[in-house]
Amino acid sequence: MKILSVNAGSSSLKFTMFEMPEEKVIISGTFEKIGLPDSFYTIKYNGEKNRNEVVMKDHTSSVKILLDELINYKVIKSYDEIEGVGHRLVHGGDKYTQSVLITEDVIDTVNKLIPLAPLHNPANLIGVSSFKEVLKDTPMVAVFDTAFHQTMEKEQYLYAVPYEWYTNHGVRKYGFHGTSHRFIASEMSKMFGENTKIISCHIGNGASLCAIKNGKCVDTSMGFTPLAGVVMGSRSGDIDTGLIPYVMSKTKKTFEDVMNDLNKKSGMLALSGISSDLRDVEEGYLSGDARCKTAMDIYSDKIADYISIYNTELQGADYIVFTAGVGENSSVVRKMVIDRFAFLGVKLDEEKNNTRGINGIISTEDSTIKVVVLSTDEEVMIARDTYELINK
Repeated sequence: MKILSVNAGSSSLKFTMFEMPEEKVIISGTFEKIGLPDSFYTIKYNGEKNRNEVVMKDHTSSVKILLDELINYKVIKSYDEIEGVGHRLVHGGDKYTQSVLITEDVIDTVNKLIPLAPLHNPANLIGVSSFKEVLKDTPMVAVFDTAFHQTMEKEQYLYAVPYEWYTNHGVRKYGFHGTSHRFIASEMSKMFGENTKIISCHIGNGASLCAIKNGKCVDTSMGFTPLAGVVMGSRSGDIDTGLIPYVMSKTKKTFEDVMNDLNKKSGMLALSGISSDLRDVEEGYLSGDARCKTAMDIYSDKIADYISIYNTELQGADYIVFTAGVGENSSVVRKMVIDRFAFLGVKLDEEKNNTRGINGIISTEDSTIKVVVLSTDEEVMIARDTYELINK
């Protein structure tokens, strides 16, 4: 059964086609700068990448190109062979605790949740409508970033603000990267058993940590928006909100300007003065750049802070898992974080930590908490949910 996993942004569209239930990747690609004159797309098939520049006025035109390319590559003979499309939707509020078949009611609800994710939900819905326009009779599934975190208790998700903000306006912690954290929980269960206590560290350009007990989310670092939590590539992470009106008064910037700065001009970009890409900052750190050293120290310290919190909440974690771009690839970051727990007896196996592409335990046999590197795969989680729901 051929299933498409789709992630639509405001001017982009990423897809992966799987053969299910084998979970075999058949073809994948990215459409970029949709609606702009220099739009292009890249297709990856049989280990080869091909880039094509073509004008795509909207997402529907990119979907038509995508589907025609599937025929050109002889992946399908007709659109009818696509038996399901799974869509990443960022925000499901507290309405959705799991993935669901997309109905008009679901679309209406996600539309109502746009104020909670004004940058993401509209783009995600454009992707849904574009595919529905072309594949009218194909079942489609919504996979929510927020769903996995809906098992948090009130003491984890409530803020100490006027209670009517929560009851009337939905102000609470929602958390994000839930599909990735759920994948980690699932894979760790297969590897080490179900009754485990895990601290999942999804560390990429965006980053969040999640405390997981017996496969369910206990707490997570992102909050009402993805701005909260640890320091990220260009996001500040946790700050004193009192600085916002102060900066506005000093710089004459608008609220929107300051929020843009906190989301797009802060984090490692601001601290290092070099880049939001950790690879560049790490290179500066290793070559002795003072600002990059400070940036890396703050970065690893904030990650360690949340690990400490979640270790307490879990009453002792069994595993710390590093995943996503930085977590999977930066031995430097992993060491800087884990070295902060030497006093607890958490120890890395230096050889394993420095082995590129490793997937598994990288701590010593006597480490009090096992440290794991595990590649995440949000696309396959979307495909799994889609396959399961359309076959119920």
